[in-house]
Amino acid sequence: MSDPNPYRVGAERNVRVLVTTSQTIEGHRIAEYLGLVRGIVVRTPSLGAGIVGAFKALGGGNIKEYSDVCEAARHDAYVQMVQHAEEMGAHAILAMSYDATEFAQGATEVLAYGTAVRLERV
Repeated sequence: MSDPNPYRVGAERNVRVLVTTSQTIEGHRIAEYLGLVRGIVVRTPSLGAGIVGAFKALGGGNIKEYSDVCEAARHDAYVQMVQHAEEMGAHAILAMSYDATEFAQGATEVLAYGTAVRLERV
């Protein structure tokens, strides 16, 4: 049996709201722009992950403990953004993007955002 989330645990599956990084969706036209939707999460690594990550940083390379924190933050921000779009009655989110900023020592803000729209088939 194949893994339904081959990339990672928590891979986003879109059922009710289409999400794309493009400005259009093939076979549809934009009937209504609903506005910006977003999800925002602030994360820090746990004490254990921070200690392990700090030691691994001395050797260089990928630090899985930090990557896991970043991936979880992106996933949670994405889910919040889709929920925001669903609350607005959107059919799709266009021009979806992520932004991340470290705003305090060890604390990173992850923002998922895009434009919520209603679609009509052409």
